[in-house]
Amino acid sequence: METSVVNLREFVDELRQEWKLMWYSRIEDKVRAEEIADKNYERLFVDRGLVLLATRKCKPPEFHEIVEKHLSSIDAERFNPTHIRGGVRKFIKEYITVKDKSRAQLKEETRAALEGIKSHQQLKHGGRGWLNISLKASGQ
Repeated sequence: METSVVNLREFVDELRQEWKLMWYSRIEDKVRAEEIADKNYERLFVDRGLVLLATRKCKPPEFHEIVEKHLSSIDAERFNPTHIRGGVRKFIKEYITVKDKSRAQLKEETRAALEGIKSHQQLKHGGRGWLNISLKASGQ
């Protein structure tokens, strides 16, 4: 069982290296504002000349979808979690940490108290703002 996990991890790492190579060696077409694959990447399901990234109406290939095509969705999620679901930090924020309601209530009370106090600051240039031009008639 453990050898298969190691083999799957190595396979995903090899795919990731090929993915990085594909994005590093892409051809940039500045006239059409596109980025094109320079050669065939069979394991990534990318053919030579495929538009990887464009300014409009282009969905770039996602690494997670490619891993799901090779492995089952459970294995793909285990070795390469999607950015949409989030990672460990998001899990900790949502399920493990206790949200302190008294602290949020204290912040609201402090904000309400500060809104009641009017702060008066001196106006710049006597209330005229940043006027750098003279309004006098030009000839006097």
